[in-house]
Amino acid sequence: MGLKKLKPVTAGSRHRLAPSFDDITSSTPEKSLLTTLKKSGGRNSSGRMTMRYIGGGHKQKIRAIDFKRDKAGVPATVRSIEYDPTRSARVALLFYADGAKTYIIAPEGLKVNQEVISGPDVAPEVGNALPLSKIPLGTIVHNVEMKPGKGGAIARSAGTFVQLLARENGMATLKMPSGEMRNVLDVCMATVGTTSNADHMNESVGKAGRKRWRGVRPRTRAVAMNPVDHPVGGGEGRASGGHPRSRKGLYSKGKKTRHPKKYSDRLIIAKRKK
Repeated sequence: MGLKKLKPVTAGSRHRLAPSFDDITSSTPEKSLLTTLKKSGGRNSSGRMTMRYIGGGHKQKIRAIDFKRDKAGVPATVRSIEYDPTRSARVALLFYADGAKTYIIAPEGLKVNQEVISGPDVAPEVGNALPLSKIPLGTIVHNVEMKPGKGGAIARSAGTFVQLLARENGMATLKMPSGEMRNVLDVCMATVGTTSNADHMNESVGKAGRKRWRGVRPRTRAVAMNPVDHPVGGGEGRASGGHPRSRKGLYSKGKKTRHPKKYSDRLIIAKRKK
């Protein structure tokens, strides 16, 4: 999967870095696994705007993704690699031997007609899902569970991965995408490989209109507001006063927001890089 630089025939294509979609093998999703995404436009049940900068955008359908991979021992064949409008990574359509169909997050290198399987006794190959207790140390994995049976929660976006470093006393030590080192129960499931579409971070939308197609409305800079509207608003000319703050006056750069007695502190060995 790569990016393509467009010829600057319009102002919007001049700075556009677009995905090439050469990894996509099908443009028609599996109908039985689709549900329509309802959009709120940032409004609550009373119709009042409670979230700014949300509204419009193209209609989207949600793909039902199997994050649990709990069909142990049942082989599945990859039928297609597809685009998902609601996530950055690609998704893979699986046809199981028992007739079931599911989508999974596609790892890098997964091919059409490749066979994948999940369970405690399967080989640690790309696309296979198995417990952390059965995966060799040093292996790169994604879609890792934080609680057994709850489904993958770690490393699901494009190009992300987790490295399995150690195992001891029923816990597996993971190196997270942020650099944090933390423990997870070794009975949690993980999928071998790196999440697909690693070039997503280098994409450039090229124009404001493409943001609108994604449902993002224009954002007003805080320093352009009046003092009544924002803590850093006002001033003569282009002055932007004081420390960066939110609308509620809370510092937005560097202030620690994590609860000092959070339950998962005991599982974190080394905090993320600053």
